[in-house]
Amino acid sequence: MKLVDLLKPEAVKVIYAASSKKRLLHDIADLAQAAYGLSAHDAVHALQDRESLGPTGVGNGVALPHARIDGLDAVKGAFILLEKPIDFESVDRQPVDLCFALFAPQDAGVEHLKALAAVSRALRDTSMCAKLRVNADPAKLYAILTEVASVQAA
Repeated sequence: MKLVDLLKPEAVKVIYAASSKKRLLHDIADLAQAAYGLSAHDAVHALQDRESLGPTGVGNGVALPHARIDGLDAVKGAFILLEKPIDFESVDRQPVDLCFALFAPQDAGVEHLKALAAVSRALRDTSMCAKLRVNADPAKLYAILTEVASVQAA
């Protein structure tokens, strides 16, 4: 699975200051609504429900919040770069500044797992994370994310 299949340019955003994890989840839901027409209310509640099972901060400043949403036809992604890292209750207790959220249909078992694996693999690449962290232009962030996906697929 390629990140270009999960992410639209409109679903990439830079946020200069998120006050908390809860605020970031709301920002993600708003971004998903703007890019994909998802209900921000449903999206934030689904993300919060998933977070209540265990935090999705995977370490090294990266969070991969994800949730299942009724009515989706495919897995959708949203990416946020935070200029100011926040506490996300990550496994390594480090603050998060890279957040790639996934929204999957209720019945997308394997597709959801493949998407999560692809995003996780991409954001484990320290050089890619470094490139993301020095770019504040959403178009450049999208290009970096989708370029890596193309290279990985080759």
